[in-house]
Amino acid sequence: MSVWGLRGVLAASVSLLPLAAAAQGTAAVTLGEISVVATTPVGAAGGRYDPGIAPAPLPPGAIPQVVEPRLRGGAQPLYKIPSTVETVTARDLDFDRATFNTVETLARRVPGLNLSDSQGSNNRVDINYRGFQASPVTGVPQGLAVYQNGVRINEAFGDIVNLDLIPQVAIQRIDVVTGNPVFGLNALGGALNIQMKNGFTWQGTEITALGGSDGRIAGSLQHGKVVDNWSFYFAGEGLNDRGWRYQSPSTIGRVYGDVGYRTPDSEFHLIGQMARTYFGAAAATPVDFTHVDPRAIFTYPQTTTTELGTIQLTGRVDISPTWDLSGNAYYRRFSQRYIDGNDSDFERCSPNQTDFPNNLCLDDDGFTPVGAPGSAARRAFRNSLRLLGGQNQLIPFTAGVPYGTLDTTKTEAEGYGGSLQAANRDKVFGFNNSFVVGGSIDVANYGFKSSSTLGVINPDLSVTTNPSNPFYGNIPGLGTQFIRTAGALGLAPSAVQGSNLYMGLYTTDTIDLTDALSLTAGARLNFARIATQDLTGFSPDVTGTHYFNKINPLAGLTYRFSPGLNLYGSYSESNRAPTPLELACANPLRPCLLPNSLVADPPLKQVTGQTYEVGFRGALPNFYDGGLVNYKIGAFRTDLTNDILQLATPGNAARGYFVNVPATRRQGVEVGLEYVADWLTVYANYALIDATFQFNGTLSSPNNPLSNNGAINVVPGNKVPLVPDHQFKAGFDVELLPNWRLGMALQAYSSSYYRGDESNLNRKLPPYYVLNLNTSYRVNRNLEVFGYVTNLTNNRYATFGTFFEPGLVAGRYPVNDTRTTTLAQPLSVYGGVRYTFGEAPVPMAEPIVRKY
Repeated sequence: MSVWGLRGVLAASVSLLPLAAAAQGTAAVTLGEISVVATTPVGAAGGRYDPGIAPAPLPPGAIPQVVEPRLRGGAQPLYKIPSTVETVTARDLDFDRATFNTVETLARRVPGLNLSDSQGSNNRVDINYRGFQASPVTGVPQGLAVYQNGVRINEAFGDIVNLDLIPQVAIQRIDVVTGNPVFGLNALGGALNIQMKNGFTWQGTEITALGGSDGRIAGSLQHGKVVDNWSFYFAGEGLNDRGWRYQSPSTIGRVYGDVGYRTPDSEFHLIGQMARTYFGAAAATPVDFTHVDPRAIFTYPQTTTTELGTIQLTGRVDISPTWDLSGNAYYRRFSQRYIDGNDSDFERCSPNQTDFPNNLCLDDDGFTPVGAPGSAARRAFRNSLRLLGGQNQLIPFTAGVPYGTLDTTKTEAEGYGGSLQAANRDKVFGFNNSFVVGGSIDVANYGFKSSSTLGVINPDLSVTTNPSNPFYGNIPGLGTQFIRTAGALGLAPSAVQGSNLYMGLYTTDTIDLTDALSLTAGARLNFARIATQDLTGFSPDVTGTHYFNKINPLAGLTYRFSPGLNLYGSYSESNRAPTPLELACANPLRPCLLPNSLVADPPLKQVTGQTYEVGFRGALPNFYDGGLVNYKIGAFRTDLTNDILQLATPGNAARGYFVNVPATRRQGVEVGLEYVADWLTVYANYALIDATFQFNGTLSSPNNPLSNNGAINVVPGNKVPLVPDHQFKAGFDVELLPNWRLGMALQAYSSSYYRGDESNLNRKLPPYYVLNLNTSYRVNRNLEVFGYVTNLTNNRYATFGTFFEPGLVAGRYPVNDTRTTTLAQPLSVYGGVRYTFGEAPVPMAEPIVRKY
């Protein structure tokens, strides 16, 4: 046997030790190829096993008995789950440690998942999984549910997801689970179930420091320890850089702590987390600008400051050998402030059609005129568009001034709730059976405020509000706060308070009809109450209470032909309630400055989904040199009814509204292959994602150059924008020499349509690829140096694009091309050191089979 082969066998043997459990009177071993996944957000984390006691030595000639460790809560072996599961482990995250960015690892490893960067910061990107989004950007329809330690972290006001608030180093694993309604609202395309480390799963002390391109300086610390029945874990991360585009700095600070206590039949954890992030995310840029300078931006400032504090208590008790009870309770406080310098739609009030000829008015292109031309009603309508300040004062018009606005929004939310779940594994009529019943309640109170201050766009594209301007001289009215139209149409300060109440009851049951065939059935009842109240008097229709409810069933089968081949198939339903933002901004006649204003709300319907999945998966142990091969071939379809889209209105692409559309569809095929050994990991996967509209209708897209008076016609089969049809990923991580590892990762995506081109009339965003490199060298058992290169070939590409109103910007820069994009991060190089105090940390017990 070669040295490499011997080392592979030894490593595989060691990896099985945490899975060992004792059988009464008989020595026992466990199957290393078992992978356990949490099928509910609550209870035992995926990959957690009861270590039991060490097996007794085998008598000569004895045959070892294979037993599986006790599973708790909704945990199931992967081969019994009738839908897709993709798992990212701490080892996968470690490959991308220089990015301090969890979503980079998700995009690198998960089939069918791509990123869309509308903000110009790789820490604030949209996740697109199978054509469904999880985004930190307010106003983006959210089609994925996200949980952290069993708590739903889609924020209260817009269901947004801020993964930048979670320390990357503290994550144990992330399961991407599809076709499972137990995960509640927003799980249309699936759920991200994030499990964090604790002192029982990670011990040691480790410090990491790095630096590199764009002035990046970052570091992390983690410490874990076990004392008797108690455990302690702490992690902290910090990052600062200036960004690869102008005016795009990032500052991140986040800490996480866990105190645990366990006995043979119980385990409890008290968890705390705090984070503050600041991003100068300057959004998309006209391509006429980026052709001259790839670092160019449009109007600024555009800054986002987010703060989070949360505390959580989780627990699990074994009531009997077959019953266990688990639950959690939490309190969460969220605050976000957004400052946005924008172009404006202001003009001189018409001398012939208004009573205020020398004042400033809002352009009426985005509105349906009232009354006949020349009538008193038409004149009153145009008068209602004159601009007023916070004291109802008129604002004088100054010729030759490129007016803009400095828009400010602030969202604050306070949430609390919990979950309780009971699980039983008694046999039913002699068949192995796993039964789970549980419920959850999530309550949130929120406040939202927005206002606009009159500004001017300077030649450097900054928006400032000082009336004494160095470029344009004195500008009367500049700096006027809380500006609005007299009729509160299109532009008005907003102040809204409200509350959400989300409740759910669920049950699932998995029964082994034979040793190979398992049947899963279940359902979840979702109830949502969303109440909003206007505090300004400008938008009384915002005040209201909305109720949504639905029972979502689940049914599926798995068949295990052999330990290396498993067939699965399922049907499930899902739903999401409209967010408070969507409900309050659903009137095309009174569009919102997204996300800066709220106006009247014709009721939106909830989105409902039907998902079908089928596929094969399996694992081949000892394939080569003690390694393991994981593979998967699967197909899926999700049909949505009453999907919600965000549309723009004529005159200002920043102003828009939300609508239901009759039907959309996401379907596709996913193929994955992976080889894992102690010295080598190689993987490749491909996904075909066909995301389409399934209705005939007309949508608003005023800046689409091929629209018909601002309208586009959609027909069944038109592609959903920003979702590449073809997605290919491959990579490796190899120990070239003792202590030296090298890894590379390739992602390649086909073209996709621009946002706003739902009719698929224009040319697409071009296809692209990105190649990243990782290397590390362990100097000794305590010290490791590493390097990371992103976009190794310095490929210039964009993952986000939309349309822009052409014309003269700031009175001096002509824009002829309507396209606006966010160019991706160029070639960037980072280097750092990692130091471990004392002995190397105890590695976490991770299942060998974990990907599919």
